Amino acid sequence: MGMKAIMVGGTTSSAGKSLLVTALCRILAKRGYEVAPFKAQNMSLNSFVTKKGKEIAIAQAMQAFAAGIEPDERMNPILLKPKGNFVSQLIVLGEAIGDIDSREYYKMVPKLRKVVEKAYEELAEEYEIVVIEGAGGMAEINLYDRDLSNIHIARYAKPSILIIGDIDRGGVFASLYGTYKLLPDDIRNLVVGFVINRLRGYKEFLYDGVEKLEALCKVPVLGIIPFLDSELPSEDSLNIEEWKGSGLIGIVRLPRISNFTDFEPLRRIARFVELKEKPDCEILVIPGSKDTIADLKVLKSMPIYEQIMRFAGKKPIIGICGGYQMLGKELVDFGVEHGVEKVKGLGLLEAETRFEKYKKRTVQVSKKVTGDAEIIRSIKGETVWGYEIHKGITSSKRPIFEDDGCQSEDGMCWGTYLHGLFWNENLIRAVEKYLGVRLEFKNQFDFLAEEVEKNLKLDLLFSQIPSG
Repeated sequence: MGMKAIMVGGTTSSAGKSLLVTALCRILAKRGYEVAPFKAQNMSLNSFVTKKGKEIAIAQAMQAFAAGIEPDERMNPILLKPKGNFVSQLIVLGEAIGDIDSREYYKMVPKLRKVVEKAYEELAEEYEIVVIEGAGGMAEINLYDRDLSNIHIARYAKPSILIIGDIDRGGVFASLYGTYKLLPDDIRNLVVGFVINRLRGYKEFLYDGVEKLEALCKVPVLGIIPFLDSELPSEDSLNIEEWKGSGLIGIVRLPRISNFTDFEPLRRIARFVELKEKPDCEILVIPGSKDTIADLKVLKSMPIYEQIMRFAGKKPIIGICGGYQMLGKELVDFGVEHGVEKVKGLGLLEAETRFEKYKKRTVQVSKKVTGDAEIIRSIKGETVWGYEIHKGITSSKRPIFEDDGCQSEDGMCWGTYLHGLFWNENLIRAVEKYLGVRLEFKNQFDFLAEEVEKNLKLDLLFSQIPSG
């Protein structure tokens, strides 16, 4: 067997861990290695459904695709989907277990350690190298006894560790130094290099600092990565602030928004709109929600509601998953999310949703476009791919993707359960045709791999990885 494991730990959340793991998976796969990504526990608003119907964080799914393999629930054995008030939905090996608060979760950590170890062990047996992604900041000293994603997996797998810091936030040398020094001795000894990410200026201005950091820590800075205009799916709502598209498409920023990565391919022409806004856009989208009824109630009390009603019949309104449920006439909760209650929807679609069981539907699907709603009518008869992750069953009068979704009588409003819909090239082309724009695409995996290869001392990194 060849190389064993690399781990990318960060100084903070959104330091660039997912990006670097994705690039390393692509680079190693292109060099002929059988490589798999791994993140012990992820907290993410955005998830993906595998071919086996298992739910994992979208970052690990993309990393698997970068490695040229199918996403697998073992690559992200524990997923927490935050719902607010310290409560998250807990997903173990791709299956939703239930809603849990942070104190209950910490009590489960001893059992979950075994799940993490088994998942990692199986991947390490099947692949030549596993690229591990840490979570948040690596040196959360208040969590060391229960930190599955950083300290525990580092002790268990003994990988060669890279620590990545984001210079765009400022204080990158202090955060790299502080993270390194706060690590327990046995973990610190596994660190083989630092990486500085998101540089917008000139590298030579950093060289003095690099030399001083290397002298203080006796650890090399293996690379300085420039600020990359990547369109990889984002992990959490922090990344929403980075969307600065033209605004032809407005995406309603629901309080409990989920799977907003559905719209990444459109981000050059899309922006998130706040509930207090009355956006001036050509297409309005209501995205997924972790709590449809709660978000619907908030939406109906805000200025955006008036704009939705003003849009109706004049410009396209699209609902995805929770957004689709909201566009219907009625939502009935039989005690699954809250108490038993019946709530009026926005009334723009002949559809009704019932929440009768906690059980979620998680499945990958391919469907033919059968509706003739605005935008999709230009690809009627063609096939689209997507995945469903939802509670509740919706009955509708005018489905648009075979048995899925619904459209209004005039075709100006439509909804669907299909996440990932805008990752279909034919649907992107249909949006372009409707708006009269052209979106440029590049292979994100190859783009990231090329940039990292240019800016990281990979031979030095790979030479420091022990054989398995």
